[in-house]
Amino acid sequence: MEVSTKLFGQINVSDDKIIDFPEGILGFPELKKFTLMYDNEKNTAGGMNFLVSLDEPAFAMPVVPALVVQDGYSPKFNEDIEATIGKLTEDNALVLVTMTIPADVTKMTVNLNAPIVINADTKKGIQSVVENEDYDVKCPIYDKLKK
Repeated sequence: MEVSTKLFGQINVSDDKIIDFPEGILGFPELKKFTLMYDNEKNTAGGMNFLVSLDEPAFAMPVVPALVVQDGYSPKFNEDIEATIGKLTEDNALVLVTMTIPADVTKMTVNLNAPIVINADTKKGIQSVVENEDYDVKCPIYDKLKK
């Protein structure tokens, strides 16, 4: 599939790299098809990727693996996410958190309260709010990525 994106320009995405979000993502329920991209050109460090919409060329959300941000991150969900994306195991589950990157990058944060969970086997994903009360919506991350 050939897609024109705002951030990466024209890209070719093979079918096995398309991730289906049956429920969309929070705030964007109409966006269902995504791919994960790493920005090699900008030399991005710290495990940052971009969740790029294949439905809306201007939409690309920076994400980072949750375990990069917090050791032992173990979200508890208030819904059965496996009913939507399939059975999760240690080998097929990818848990990402969204990043907010303001003009002053030292103030960047991640949302530990609403992770994105992708089942690598089914190529399906979901974003859901967790039941854990100790996970912040705006967790500072700059110092952790700097290391």
